[in-house]
Amino acid sequence: MPVIPALRPLRFLAALSLFWMGALTPALADTHPGQAELVREVSADTGKDPQALNALLDGAQMQQSILDAISRPAEGKPWKDYRPIFITNQRISDGIAFYLAHRDLVERIGRQYQVAPEYIVAIVGVETSYGRNTGKYKVLDALVTLGLYYPPRAAFFRNELKTLLELPDNHLAGPIDTLTGSYAGAQGWGQFMPSSIRDYGVDADGDGHIDMMNSLPDILASVANYFAKHGWVNGGPVAAWAQPDVAAKPVTVKDANPQWPLEQLEAWGYTPLRAMNPGKPSSLQKLEGVYGPEYWFTFQNFYVITRYNRSPLYAMAVNQLAQEIISGVHQADQAR
Repeated sequence: MPVIPALRPLRFLAALSLFWMGALTPALADTHPGQAELVREVSADTGKDPQALNALLDGAQMQQSILDAISRPAEGKPWKDYRPIFITNQRISDGIAFYLAHRDLVERIGRQYQVAPEYIVAIVGVETSYGRNTGKYKVLDALVTLGLYYPPRAAFFRNELKTLLELPDNHLAGPIDTLTGSYAGAQGWGQFMPSSIRDYGVDADGDGHIDMMNSLPDILASVANYFAKHGWVNGGPVAAWAQPDVAAKPVTVKDANPQWPLEQLEAWGYTPLRAMNPGKPSSLQKLEGVYGPEYWFTFQNFYVITRYNRSPLYAMAVNQLAQEIISGVHQADQAR
């Protein structure tokens, strides 16, 4: 009995001491807003050590230059200014050379996934100039910055950050804190976001590792798999010129998803410049060209390219680069 009153103040002092230690220890505070909740989610999903996850995130930095870059994307330019960025003599000749140098691999992957090989090559051409410019930002910095400090698209980028932290080691080209990529956190020659690596990445060389930076078979097969899983139609058209008549009905499209048979667009005053299946599901894109508006019929394969990047400008650049590449390949074959 006599010892019980003596224990009460000791318990109180111990509890008070723990309270003040928690209140005054800065190491317990989040380095980034929402970090604690993110770590809890990743740890619960994967069993990864919260202390190791916190250490990883503590080492990431918010980069103002990333916030600046995402506010001025190239896709904000009109077509007449966007096209010259990607359709250059250098990028075309490099694409032809790349195709010819890796022809067996490119065409084998094209057959396997039923995707035109020139479009696989054009993607890595538009994205990274065939692997020469894969980005200098730390992927972790980019996704922390956009996922935790950029409210307009925080939900998307936070999910990509979470996915990055949850990816198995054999899905990455190296330790997370060493990965580099674009200001948006895209990695490798094909600029895959973490969720795309998870969902569409392919270990094509069979080494048990999906390497989007150093394995050409993995890179090209992953791009082809992305297209195939999004509905690429082998041998199908991508885009074709449309000639509007003077009374053509203005057409507004929300996205590139084909929504009318070609004959409907013809009835509205848009004429194809080559013979095409009138029942082919299509859409219409109006682009601001050097000499005025350009009108294009676009089809399922054009829509598939916009699943890679939603901009119709991007899809048209990939389409036109692919056409230049395969034309150059055919010319090289004829010259032999």
